[in-house]
Amino acid sequence: MFESTRLLLFLTAAVLLAVAPGPGMLYVLARSLAGGKREGVLSALGTFLGGMVHVLAAALGVSVILARSAMAFATVKYAGAAYLCFLGVKMILDSRKKAEKQEAFSPHDLIVATSVARNPLWQGVATEVLNPKTALFFLSFIPQFVNRGAGHMFFQFVLLGTVSVVLNTSADLVVILLAGPLGKKIRSSSSFRRRQRTVTGAIMIGLGTYLATSESR
Repeated sequence: MFESTRLLLFLTAAVLLAVAPGPGMLYVLARSLAGGKREGVLSALGTFLGGMVHVLAAALGVSVILARSAMAFATVKYAGAAYLCFLGVKMILDSRKKAEKQEAFSPHDLIVATSVARNPLWQGVATEVLNPKTALFFLSFIPQFVNRGAGHMFFQFVLLGTVSVVLNTSADLVVILLAGPLGKKIRSSSSFRRRQRTVTGAIMIGLGTYLATSESR
């Protein structure tokens, strides 16, 4: 169903993007540091469920369009590839900015993250479901690896989306286990955050460029 080269590319990109610190990972880290591993695990489960909501919603809408129209399929792929490049450039530019105060992860963030809701599971679901960037990411990332010629578009979309969400959650669980030293590293080292953003941005630009210039399938 999936071409081996693109499947390997998908898994590589998904793993690299999963381990790059982002809002979801920092949220799980905040709950872990403030409430212990139990709250961290519940938060990670919440973001997993929220991510799956986006995957299913995108699959229901996009898979029907992609299955019926070759032109729509190509349009979504090119637009998605361009969006990935845009996100990559934005990450690199943001990492160069000197306004690190806006990205610093301070103890105040822990208070905000843990005071909004008492239940970390539903807080995690809401945090992910209400994040429009998550929806845009799945709409731009997953269609690049769907094989239109193999059919079963909905199943392909859900399978690839589930793998991506599982990898993200796995990375969050590792963060929970290493919450103490990893949290200190992320909060205290602006250069660490800058390098992570730069590397992730470069990955997204390379991925978007490759997918835009490769043969549509």
